[in-house]
Amino acid sequence: MAADSPIGTGGAQIDMIGVPFDGMGRSPGQAGAPEALRAAGLLAVFGPDVVREPDLALPGAVAQRAAGSGLLNERALLQMVDALYRRVHSSLSAGRFPFVYGADCSVLLAAVPALRDIAGRAGLVFVDGHEDATSMDLSTSGEAANMEIALLLGLTGKQAPQSLRDRLPALDPGALAMLGPRDHLFRHAANVPTVAERVWLRSADEIAADPAGYARLAVEHVTAHESRWWLHIDLDVLARSEFTACGAPGEVMLAGGLTWQQLTEVGVSAVQSGGCAGWSVSVYNPDLDPDRSAARRIVEFVARIAASAGR
Repeated sequence: MAADSPIGTGGAQIDMIGVPFDGMGRSPGQAGAPEALRAAGLLAVFGPDVVREPDLALPGAVAQRAAGSGLLNERALLQMVDALYRRVHSSLSAGRFPFVYGADCSVLLAAVPALRDIAGRAGLVFVDGHEDATSMDLSTSGEAANMEIALLLGLTGKQAPQSLRDRLPALDPGALAMLGPRDHLFRHAANVPTVAERVWLRSADEIAADPAGYARLAVEHVTAHESRWWLHIDLDVLARSEFTACGAPGEVMLAGGLTWQQLTEVGVSAVQSGGCAGWSVSVYNPDLDPDRSAARRIVEFVARIAASAGR
C-alpha cells in the first residue's frame, strides 16, 4: 500500500487477522471477540478482496502474574505478540493492509515493531480512553494492555522478558498522537504520571467538539515525523452509555467518553488523511454482549470507516 493510500485503494488486499487473546486471563473473555465479530458479519465488511487466514493459535489463558516480569497471562501474551508480529510483518511485506481484530491494546507490541521493521520507522494514531503508559513497576495488575505505550516508547521494560525487549523501544514520542484519554482519576489512584508533556495528546472532551478536525491534526502531527502509521482504536474510548461490552463484569468504568458517531468521524477522518498502513480494533468482550448487539454495532462501525476510505 502506498504511504498516502487509504484503506481499500492502491490495489492492496485487506489481511484480516483475528487475535483470540484475553490479557486478563479470562476464558473466553476478549479471546472470544474474533468469532463473535465474524458471526455478526465482519468478514463481509471489506468485500471479496481479502486474505482470511485462521486466527492466531494461542495457549489457554492463565490468570496469574509471572515471576520476574509480573506480567499477567505471560505465556499466552508472549506467544500472541510473536505470532502477530510475524503475521503483520508478512502482510506489510506483501503490500497488504493488515486489519487486526480482537484482544486488547497489547496487540500494539506486535504491530508497531512490525511496521517499524518494514518501513524503517513507525507512527501511531492511538484512540483510547486510557493513556496506557503505566510502568511495569507501578502496575498493580500486570496487564500488558495498561502499559504498552510505555513499553513502545522505552519508558519501562527492564524486567520484561527478553523476547519483548528485543523489539523495544519501537516508537518515537514525536510519532505518536493520542486521542480520547479520560483516565486521570485512574492514573491518580495508581500514582501513574501522564505522558501529555511527552506526546501529542487530546482528551475525549476536546475531541468531542470536533472529532474529524482533531483526527486530521493527529495524522498531520504523526506524518510530520513518519509517513506510515498504525491506527489503533480501543473501544473503551466510547462512553458507557454507548458501549458496555468491554472490561470485566463489575469493573468500574471511566466517566465520559465519545459517542459512536464521534468515534466514526475520528476513524473516517484519520484514514482519509493518508498514510495508514494498518488498523486494529480491540477491547470487545462477548461475555458482556449476550444478544450480540454490540458485535453488530462494531461491525457497522468498521464498515462505515472502510467504505469511506475508498471514496
